Amino acid sequence: MVIIGITGTIGAGKGTVVDYLVKNKGFKHFSARGLIVEEIEKRGLENNRDNMVVVGNDLRLKFGPGYVAEELFKRAEKSDENAVIESLRTVGEIETLRKKGKFVLLAVDADSKIRYERVIVRGTSTDNVSFEKFLADEEKEMTSTDPNKQNLKKCIEMADFKIDNNGTLEELSSKIEEVLKIIQI
Repeated sequence: MVIIGITGTIGAGKGTVVDYLVKNKGFKHFSARGLIVEEIEKRGLENNRDNMVVVGNDLRLKFGPGYVAEELFKRAEKSDENAVIESLRTVGEIETLRKKGKFVLLAVDADSKIRYERVIVRGTSTDNVSFEKFLADEEKEMTSTDPNKQNLKKCIEMADFKIDNNGTLEELSSKIEEVLKIIQI
């Protein structure tokens, strides 16, 4: 079993990479966002980016910096298939998964204007924001010295592979295939 972790900036195409791995390579998908949304719903809160950050940080504070990744790993392990874990946002999550065996971290990034256009098109409950709020939200998640909070910059730096996703879907697919060839999947 191989686990590919996905990190990266907001709207960079993490979900598109996941879709490719699931549809074309048979990976099983496990989402940090999904796990946090489950908790938001349990708590009766509105599903928005601010609550996702608060609840995710609260879970890590209560159960440890690697908690979200640990829970997703348990689910992946039960499936006993190649897995992709999406939306890793803390150093603790990555460190937790690195201890679990064959783990590869893939970072996805793109120009901020392109990413903003993508989130507007995506249109989820967390995406209905101005460009200024989009940039401010990302800046809040970019760096933190608190191990229980998001540090996208450090997560991206820790990646085994980085994909620049400013181009077409075909170009992205080609870059994913290059990575898979290197890690022999």
